[in-house]
Amino acid sequence: MKLADRYRTAQPSGMVKIFQAIEKMDGVLNLSIGEPDFDTEHDIIDAAAKAAKEGFTHYPPLQGFPDTRAAVCDYWKRHHNLDCAPEEVLMTVGGIQTPNLAMQAMLNPGDEVVLVEPCFSPYFIQATDSGGVPVSLTTREENGFAPTIEDLERVITPRTKILLLNSPCNPTGRVIPRKQLEEIAAVVAKHDLFVLSDEIYEALIYQGEHVSFATLPGMRERTLMMGGMSKSHCMTGWRVGYAIGPAELIRVMTMIATSRTYGLNTLAQKATSYALANHDAKLIERKKIFAERMDYVVKRLNNMKNVTCAPAQGAFYLFPNIKKTGFKSEEFVWKLLENARVATIPGSAFGTSGEGYLRIACTQSIEVLIQAMDKMEGFLKG
Repeated sequence: MKLADRYRTAQPSGMVKIFQAIEKMDGVLNLSIGEPDFDTEHDIIDAAAKAAKEGFTHYPPLQGFPDTRAAVCDYWKRHHNLDCAPEEVLMTVGGIQTPNLAMQAMLNPGDEVVLVEPCFSPYFIQATDSGGVPVSLTTREENGFAPTIEDLERVITPRTKILLLNSPCNPTGRVIPRKQLEEIAAVVAKHDLFVLSDEIYEALIYQGEHVSFATLPGMRERTLMMGGMSKSHCMTGWRVGYAIGPAELIRVMTMIATSRTYGLNTLAQKATSYALANHDAKLIERKKIFAERMDYVVKRLNNMKNVTCAPAQGAFYLFPNIKKTGFKSEEFVWKLLENARVATIPGSAFGTSGEGYLRIACTQSIEVLIQAMDKMEGFLKG
């Protein structure tokens, strides 16, 4: 068998390597995966079962059910004052399909995609696979890992076509404030760029506010927003994502998706319609729990030898600085896993800006987090 040249030397990412190692180990306290430990609420499951019994067991509309897309619009208007119509919404197979389809639809060979590091590593692969060139915009802890205008201007070239933003951010937990987003929007307009705005953690804000980029003046037609049900509604296994953007782009993305996935699972969409309309109170309840978990972990981290950690503003990740330990990120993470059975992700898995840090997902119960912090503290004491 002969593999394609582009995949012959392909290696799993630093994140995937950790996931694969955990599968072969017992007794691991897993702080590596960005999946809420809460099960999907039973009434959401019941809504899917009810739909199945009513005959919704056939192929879905390729763009998504009209009522599901309308529920997405209602949710974003209610929570973030984003006006959109169902024809501007595409239901996708997880949030991860949205940037993939968008880049496929927009990029010509050699077009550049600016990625704000540290960032979700599949973005790099998606840009390359779409014929584009990923360009790293490095950020620094002293700036809260948010891009400065000077940094952004520095990486823009005549080939730049897309800027990918993620706020609240995976892996750093930072939230870009409105004023800074407005400054970024001015640069976007100046250079005639398009923004892919990953807002999948929009329901998890602890400091500041979530500003949907498309609501900024002049940005509605320059923005494709990525959202989904995995983080907000604890529906990771349902694989429900969605894109909100200009109708022409949504049309082309739908056409591309037809030859890839041929629509999103029918029952998952029916569950989504119900969840978006009925679970606002649960979002607030779970956000409070995640905030308590992260407050605990950040205090523990800042009391550990050679570790510092800023509080998260959003999402459910912490991004502690471990440079003073003398270890590189990947070395630290593997030693912590092997010696203490605590799984985290090396910051370097999210780009060069992440070297010297690690990502901790506070997606486990407080009891598990206490055990994990005890073990990590013991590891650092040697």
